[in-house]
Amino acid sequence: MWKEIISAWKSDNLLAQAWDQSYEMLDISREMFNESVRVLRTTDNADVNIDIREKDKIINKYEQDVRRKVMTHCSIGGTGLVGGMVLTSIVIDIERLGDYCKNILELVTYHSAKLSVDEVNDALDDVEKHIKYQFDNIIDALKTNDEKKARKLMKSYKKGVRRTTDSIVKRLIEGDINATNSQSATALALYARYLKRISAHLSNILSSVVNPFERIGFRETE
Repeated sequence: MWKEIISAWKSDNLLAQAWDQSYEMLDISREMFNESVRVLRTTDNADVNIDIREKDKIINKYEQDVRRKVMTHCSIGGTGLVGGMVLTSIVIDIERLGDYCKNILELVTYHSAKLSVDEVNDALDDVEKHIKYQFDNIIDALKTNDEKKARKLMKSYKKGVRRTTDSIVKRLIEGDINATNSQSATALALYARYLKRISAHLSNILSSVVNPFERIGFRETE
């Protein structure tokens, strides 16, 4: 029933436009993530191939536009109120993706050399791959309301991202990671947290496929 409600809501022209804009927001966020990670982790300079701050402004504008379309649709008596509520909920998470990608770029400003700590480089590479996998597949999962795919992507956060990033921060606090200096240690801790939050927001968005409205942003109900 939940899938039918969302599908019916997407067929409305005005709200179909709003849904398409949410896909564009996710695509822009993916581009921002890939570029900010590339600069922080593989280069010794702050040369960025895209204007991440400008991209973040576009996402913010889209968020407002999506809300406006949903409000307009509902105010003229359109059907699909539940679907409109779903979208206004998940665009908040999408907007936060842009903020955290911007935060990663800010680390580049304060950490001039590429962020590389031998003890955790492989773990970070693995986390980044998990998040890129989420980004690469989330739009299709939303478009098709594919519950199986959504669950798999959500599991990627729990098992592939959260545990690893929490472990990195814990080891840093306990002195088990020998970062070259305090600057690198601080940057590593922040980066691990940013990665965790990005993956968590992606998981929150995906929860709209498998959960009823009141549980969007939470683990799937049994």
